[in-house]
Amino acid sequence: MFQKVHLRLTLLCTGITAVIMIIMSLCYLYVSESGLHRNQFQAFRNDINTISTNLEHQNVISMEWLAKMEAQGNYLFFVLDNGTPFLFNRLNDADENAMRDLLLQESEDAFRSQTGVAASVQSSALTDVFSVVSHTEYEFVSPSTGIRYFAGKIHIGTEDSALEIMILSSLLNLEKQIKEQRLRFFLIDIAAVALLGIFSWFFTGWLLKPIIENQKKQALFIASASHELRTPLSVILSAAECCKTAPPERRENFLKTIMLEGMRVSSLVGDMLTLSQSDTNRFTIQKKPVELDTLLMNSYEAFVPLAQDKSISLSVELPEDALPPCSADPERISQVISILLHNAISYTPEHGHITLSLMIRRDKFHISVTDNGIGISDEDKKRIFDRFYRAEKSRSTKDHFGLGLSIAYEIIKAHNGSISVTDVEGGGSCFTVVF
Repeated sequence: MFQKVHLRLTLLCTGITAVIMIIMSLCYLYVSESGLHRNQFQAFRNDINTISTNLEHQNVISMEWLAKMEAQGNYLFFVLDNGTPFLFNRLNDADENAMRDLLLQESEDAFRSQTGVAASVQSSALTDVFSVVSHTEYEFVSPSTGIRYFAGKIHIGTEDSALEIMILSSLLNLEKQIKEQRLRFFLIDIAAVALLGIFSWFFTGWLLKPIIENQKKQALFIASASHELRTPLSVILSAAECCKTAPPERRENFLKTIMLEGMRVSSLVGDMLTLSQSDTNRFTIQKKPVELDTLLMNSYEAFVPLAQDKSISLSVELPEDALPPCSADPERISQVISILLHNAISYTPEHGHITLSLMIRRDKFHISVTDNGIGISDEDKKRIFDRFYRAEKSRSTKDHFGLGLSIAYEIIKAHNGSISVTDVEGGGSCFTVVF
């Protein structure tokens, strides 16, 4: 299931980011290509304006000048005197002359169709008051070759003659530059999409990791809870069945067994509900000023009889100086201390010793429960606060379901504190709560 979710999330993340990236690339290409086209057309207009200005100061147009201008700007010049082509336009072979004539005709047709619609006309008076120079720039596509051109037509008119110069500039270089730019962006986008796919795969895997782990923990939690519930329920059912046929004097024992096992089930269900509230963020604490030394003394007095029943020495160590009030939930903190003391008494052998202590260090309260019991291995320390986890040595203890330390951990975490366990020299363990 999670593999399909992982794949779909990867495709979704990759697809969304790829679409956004491609749209941004297309927008950039549109702006860039529009700017290149506009700048090149403006440069062409400036050249036409320069050429027309030079013509204002020339009485003679030589073929050498025309050839030089063609070479400098990579242009095609067509010169017509009263509609008659100059000899300059007939210096090539027949095929090239025919092609140039066709191109000239196509540019003239485009000029007639665009004049007055998208023409940019500038005029200036010659030194001869009877002559006028005007020029028009436009763009057209050759129907015969499909090549785009910038075209500029310069008209020099006098009283009795008219000279026209048609200048064409091919856009092949501009289109080549645009295609190369598009190809670069295409390759960059493909590489970026591939990298995004790889990144999305690991990123979504990282996002799903805690969900997968939580699902595994939930499955383990359910399995462990089912296992823990099965034993007392089996005992209850067996005792109830025996009550049907047992003589009256023995029914009391079976009823007592049913009550004890029912209390175990109730305790387990209560612990599970507490952890469920923590998982759904409904685990609330009600903080108020608490005298921790008083709270510890109450817990100590409550567990002294239980410790004496097992011949265990239980002592409490409190600071001599008065402690400031602590902002905490007294019932929850008492629950944590009870869990730690109950565990310590359960796993400490007879004639052992348990110490409950309180101190303040660097504006933090430290509550410790130290025993000289069986201790906890390094491997068990890593999982001691996991739900339903119990060290192998304590599996036989029916009073523990492996939820107590998990509940203590959640309570202290809700107080923004920490709980840890360390070894005691000579054997035993020390649980320390800091908040």
